[in-house]
Amino acid sequence: MTEIQSIQKKKKSFSSKKKFIIIGILLLVLILLFAWGFLLKTEKYKIKSNKIDKELKIVFISDLHNCFFGGTDQSGLKKEIEKAEPDILIFGGDVIDEWGGTKHALNLMKWAVKKYPCIYVPGNHEEERDDNEEFYKEVKSLGLELPMNEKYFQLDVHGQPIRIYGILESKYSYHMEKQCGPLENDYYNILIAHQPEQIANYLSTSETKFDLILSGHAHAGQWRIPGILDQGLYAPDQGLFPEYTHGMYTYGDTVHIISRGLAKPLRMIFIPRIFNRPELSVIEIT
Repeated sequence: MTEIQSIQKKKKSFSSKKKFIIIGILLLVLILLFAWGFLLKTEKYKIKSNKIDKELKIVFISDLHNCFFGGTDQSGLKKEIEKAEPDILIFGGDVIDEWGGTKHALNLMKWAVKKYPCIYVPGNHEEERDDNEEFYKEVKSLGLELPMNEKYFQLDVHGQPIRIYGILESKYSYHMEKQCGPLENDYYNILIAHQPEQIANYLSTSETKFDLILSGHAHAGQWRIPGILDQGLYAPDQGLFPEYTHGMYTYGDTVHIISRGLAKPLRMIFIPRIFNRPELSVIEIT
């Protein structure tokens, strides 16, 4: 082998290694993006309230869009919910799509209602379905409470009085006083309101304010760059560079928590999640 042939062979070898390295890096990036958008993350929020003496723990499920985790039996979600040991489980809207099946959402609800006090308030996707009344009847037949046509659902947790209100933005959020009435300060008052961009309206009740408001809908802005594009690129009803897509906000004595939601990239195929893992929200109030 001549010296020139030897040099050419080394160049080819280096070129092949370079290609493999580049391909390896690209695959690694794809795997990371896949994992970041598909793998469930339990997000914990801690709140202090002078109305709560013994810890109140809530699991909040938003924007499931009939997706499943850990298999169609929802074993992945069930495991994380059981680990959280909630006092209340809240389904906060868009558990199903405006089209398609309902099986995976109902499977989770059927399991949950046997183990925990469960409350469900629909979102915009349920309201847009032609068969939504049938779906609501099926949910009620499972034993879930739907506090959206009455003023509130009331329960005691560890001897502490809790009231949970639910509104649909399209129907009620511009009539907060009529829907919710004056709030009583003796209760820990929770509002389930799917659309976070309406926060000014949710805070408009006179005198006593809600202690906790739970929202979803925005899917954390879909494409996120933590620290740079932290609220994401786009959210429904907020458009590009949205302001309210995930996290915890405080307005005086009111805490507003916005879940990233549980819709997975296969459901959001045209707007995949990037650096935006599906969220199961666990809220600890002390």
